[in-house]
Amino acid sequence: MSRRARAFGGVLLAVALAAPSHAEIWAYRDKSGVTHYADRPIHARYELLYRGSGAGGPIARPGSGSRPLLAPASAVTRMELSTRFKAVRHLIREAASQHGLEFELLQAVIATESGFDSGAVSPKGAVGLMQVIPDTAERFGVRATGRQSVSERLTDPRTNIQTGARYLAWLINYFNGDVRLAVAAYNAGEGAVLKAGRRIPNYPETIDYVRKVTDLHLSLKPPRTVSEARAEAIPAAAPLPPRPPGRG
Repeated sequence: MSRRARAFGGVLLAVALAAPSHAEIWAYRDKSGVTHYADRPIHARYELLYRGSGAGGPIARPGSGSRPLLAPASAVTRMELSTRFKAVRHLIREAASQHGLEFELLQAVIATESGFDSGAVSPKGAVGLMQVIPDTAERFGVRATGRQSVSERLTDPRTNIQTGARYLAWLINYFNGDVRLAVAAYNAGEGAVLKAGRRIPNYPETIDYVRKVTDLHLSLKPPRTVSEARAEAIPAAAPLPPRPPGRG
């Protein structure tokens, strides 16, 4: 994914994975084999992968005669087949465990932020898999060394995921366990959420971001078992009262 297209690329890969009914996904593969994503045909080489009709599955642009760039599959299957995801899966699991996050939530944030592109850099200077701003990284303990700046250190997948996970966990705690507010703050900053009265800021980008992360997070979570559903539906039995004295 090109850096110039990163504003669309990371989030649109997440849309392709989650496949919500109202989105369109366009893409083209360049001579180097890199696939570029957009929400509209930026130029004639783009092909329509997902029409947003709710039918699911990729399609080619009508009349293009081209084969689809992505094969039909569920969000989980496409994620598991992604070589970029598989290269960092163990790092995501490690960070999720260390910082008390759901693996699937961290996975969804990374897919939305960068599409698992460790070399992604946004126009605002956000770096790597979790698109961490260097100033934020410094807040959470990342320091420049004699040989590398903070930005350069954030290109290391483990450093980037650990830093982003630490920040996300801090946000969830700061907003009293409200994951949606924490995700909104990850996108817009905690100051914007506070200014909005501890609500999701009325920014189209942030509203869309929270929806995409939430949809993908839910699609990646394993289905509940019957026993888990029953446990949620049926309250735990109250303890029996003590026997009256003198009764057998």
